[in-house]
Amino acid sequence: MGGDGTHAPSPPTAYIKEWRMSHEQQTIIEAFGLSHVGTVREENQDAIHLCDETDEFTSLYGHLYAVADGMGGYAHGGEASKIALTVFCDAFYAGSGNPIVQKMKTGIQNANIGVYQAARRLKAGRMGTTLTAVHIHGRMLHGIHVGDSRAYLLRDGKSTCLTNDHTRVGELVRMKILSPEKVRTHSQRSMLNRSIGLELFVQPDQFRLPLREDDLIVLCSDGVWSVIEDDEFADFARGTRSAEQLCSTLIDEAMRRESDDNLSVVTLRMHSLVDHPSSHTGTGVWGKIPGLFRRLSGREGKT
Repeated sequence: MGGDGTHAPSPPTAYIKEWRMSHEQQTIIEAFGLSHVGTVREENQDAIHLCDETDEFTSLYGHLYAVADGMGGYAHGGEASKIALTVFCDAFYAGSGNPIVQKMKTGIQNANIGVYQAARRLKAGRMGTTLTAVHIHGRMLHGIHVGDSRAYLLRDGKSTCLTNDHTRVGELVRMKILSPEKVRTHSQRSMLNRSIGLELFVQPDQFRLPLREDDLIVLCSDGVWSVIEDDEFADFARGTRSAEQLCSTLIDEAMRRESDDNLSVVTLRMHSLVDHPSSHTGTGVWGKIPGLFRRLSGREGKT
């Protein structure tokens, strides 16, 4: 911290920065990812993934994006998040002939075992991480989630949180014992009750919804959402021109508000979407989707 009370800027190497513009026939997704160690921690234990639009699997099987946040209370949190993302993505594309829902669940289970086995191999005790990922093919988004990183949909000037926090505090909110307004300041906010790598099996949450052009998707670690209110994500989006600018704005704002954790954001803007028959595989009846979105919009504990 500088003598005037301000935070000294972190060196450029503190940033992990990725940018992609994906073209799938006429589908155009602008994607940007940024991860920063923050102003308090000495090590960045977060990891992000943006798909490679030049990869043949992307054009055939859709676009995959993810955020993972290694658990600082255990050994090798940074390794856990990187291993989880690598194994998850490899397993997803290896199961190219399976329904999307199954591919994502297999990816999570493989990531879970991968981190669990790495802990034993490194004799590191326990290793754990969150993992929140979305897959976009055609006009459909599929998501999968373990932990307390979050996914948001920004549409028509409003923010909708698509995930539930797998924490003790999150459970209290869903049980209506604790007010949603107290989540961000609760002393046990980061105490996970579900994560990747701590047990042999893990049960992820899965969600899906149809996308529209101009939709924005934001994935972020809890270092970001803990200091930025849900409705503020849409507020910041209104003042930005690109996925990159929104991503940078959220990171800068989280640091300005003195977040005490690592900071990671992936932003996705839907410029053009085209139907792909294969994207319907494993999604069930399309008529159920609008109802799901309405339930997500009214989910307890999210604003």
